[in-house]
Amino acid sequence: MKANVWAGRNHVEVRDVPDPRILNARDAIVRVTSTAVCGSDLHLVDGYIPTVEKGDVLGHEFMGEVVEVGPGVRDLRPGDRVVVPFPIACGACFACEDGLYSVCENSNPNAGMAEKLMGHSPAGIFGYSHMLGGYAGGQAEYVRVPFADVGPIKIEDDLPDEKVLFLSDIFPTGFMGAEMCDIRPGQTIAIWGAGPVGQLAAASAFLLGADRVIVIDRFPYRLRVARRTGAEVLDYEEVNVLDALRDMTGGRGPDACIDAVGMEAHHPTPAMYAYDRGKQATRMETERPYALREAIMACRNGGVVSVIGVYGGFVDKFPMGTVMNRSLTIRAGQCHVHRYTEPLLDRIRAGEIDPSFVISHRMPLSEAPRAFELFKHKQDDCNKVVLTP
Repeated sequence: MKANVWAGRNHVEVRDVPDPRILNARDAIVRVTSTAVCGSDLHLVDGYIPTVEKGDVLGHEFMGEVVEVGPGVRDLRPGDRVVVPFPIACGACFACEDGLYSVCENSNPNAGMAEKLMGHSPAGIFGYSHMLGGYAGGQAEYVRVPFADVGPIKIEDDLPDEKVLFLSDIFPTGFMGAEMCDIRPGQTIAIWGAGPVGQLAAASAFLLGADRVIVIDRFPYRLRVARRTGAEVLDYEEVNVLDALRDMTGGRGPDACIDAVGMEAHHPTPAMYAYDRGKQATRMETERPYALREAIMACRNGGVVSVIGVYGGFVDKFPMGTVMNRSLTIRAGQCHVHRYTEPLLDRIRAGEIDPSFVISHRMPLSEAPRAFELFKHKQDDCNKVVLTP
């Protein structure tokens, strides 16, 4: 089959790779009908996530048609149309029974590798390094889906792929980011990052009752999309974000702040940006955490900082004194997608939201390398790319 693979730092290729096959009784094989390029993929391509090997199939946002199931899969049949959550979860361990699917205790066969870096292992993830399971990803014609009796959600109506594809990752991720803010009527939420996750976090914050949402970024086309959700926007290259947020909130600061940027944040101050870039390049820290630092500093006393941007290891100059002295709460996590797929599908069916508003480009899988270039370098106002095998 054809698949998009990691071929070295800043290099992806579409290659012929072996077809997947059933390995365990609870496996399914899915023929991919739509997949997407995610901002998290760029961390892999840029070489910041360890244990990625040449030839690894990328991609963790995908959906398609079931073509084969193992004998332990009772609720799926060939021909079923499904969206597949990006974390792989067994459904029966302590974490899964508590709804914490992205830290499933049974789905990462390489848990020992993750424990060396993180203390304990999260779940396995499609197409996201051997440290997180070594599973082949969804930027391919076919995918093996483990624990297929737990993860995939059936789409049994005529909703087009584009409306439901993002139930695999970015819509639940943005929603969980907003949910972790404990939003109450009248509150103001600030979001760092106007990429697709930040845009969907903004839309979700309004769904959950926020009065105002303020989105921070520097790319005009991304801010335009965020503004369509009803959000106010700030260009951090044009204003001092901390001063602007104080002015917009009567000096108090936002009630909650969402970091939808993660480990490769940009910084408007050349010296500070060079500091983080240098430490990251020499592996003295694994992140460029400027957006996270600023979100913590901006949040009102007693507020919540919700972290859904991806981080891989260790940050420098973390303002713990601010967190402790100002009674801030930090909540973070890879999204527990399984928890949200059915409720969010209901919202899509009810017409409350159409997540396809984030899509800017549609391309065949064969053009995946070009799609990555457009997406990474913000060319042609590239906001979100959907690939069709």
